[in-house]
Amino acid sequence: MATTNTRTYATGKRKTAIARVWVSPGSGQMTVNDLPADTYFERETSRMIARQGLELIEALDQFDVWATVCGGGKSAQAEAMRHGIARALCEIDPEKRSPLKRAGFLTRDARKKERKKYGQPGARKRFQYSKR
Repeated sequence: MATTNTRTYATGKRKTAIARVWVSPGSGQMTVNDLPADTYFERETSRMIARQGLELIEALDQFDVWATVCGGGKSAQAEAMRHGIARALCEIDPEKRSPLKRAGFLTRDARKKERKKYGQPGARKRFQYSKR
């Protein structure tokens, strides 16, 4: 997390998705991988998730967000963006930390896909057992 004279940088993660987020004072524009967020995230749910941090502190039209996301799917990328935006907002104004923390936006969701084990078809599933 770094702050230059106008932009604040933070990284957000979820599953294998990584979002590098820059937040600066502005009019509320959100850009993801050089596309408007409404174009990049086709699903309304993903757009809503990405905006949740700004909506919570009622600053939706006060900051511009520019992000590059990679890895994972669109849903995990939206959650990674939410994580990154929340971290950047805490860097800008430490007083906003409490509501963001209470909402769970600052907590890194550590759940990941479990690896497949040898001798079985998946992470937990076993091959069919036949007694006779």
